Amino acid sequence: MISLPEIEKEIKQMEQDVANCRRCGLWKTRNNPVAGEGPVTAKVMFIGEAPGYNEDIQGRPFVGKAGKIFDELLRSVGLERKDVYITNILKCRPPKNRDPLGEEIKACTPYLNKQITCIQLSVIGTLGNFASSYVLDKFGFQAEKIGKIHGKTFRIKNLLFDARIIPLYHPAAAVYNPNMKDVLIQDFKSITKALQR
Repeated sequence: MISLPEIEKEIKQMEQDVANCRRCGLWKTRNNPVAGEGPVTAKVMFIGEAPGYNEDIQGRPFVGKAGKIFDELLRSVGLERKDVYITNILKCRPPKNRDPLGEEIKACTPYLNKQITCIQLSVIGTLGNFASSYVLDKFGFQAEKIGKIHGKTFRIKNLLFDARIIPLYHPAAAVYNPNMKDVLIQDFKSITKALQR
């Protein structure tokens, strides 16, 4: 078991590595990398796809319209940002918010793997298809489209982990389709149920 000071040191080092990263071409077009934020003692980690326009400007995850919905979803289950760790598959914004490319995911996910390994999680909430596919594949589960698996719980139990993965629609889905917010609120209840186990 890694001690808290060691975890904090590892995460700080990862943040510095992200700030200096040249592993793919996205560093050339970014304003700010977005490594992630939250307490390293968090029991819940949310993983999105990539920073958007506002995130790239501020260097923080989920601060635009989708971020406001994300905050509402957290509050709906009695959580706040200060309780959870938030990050993305990619740490830099793809131009015009296009989908991440395979080589970008491959180049960037060692940072995410470090975050998952260091922070002693109980629940990983994956937001959208890219995050869900990557994390489920990583832990040996069959990834399907988010429309089929949202709100379901996948248990990881091995020597390093006893945690649950819960795929969720990305909060941006509710920006474009307000009816999706009710689905997201229901799915977020799976997070608190998993924490009570």
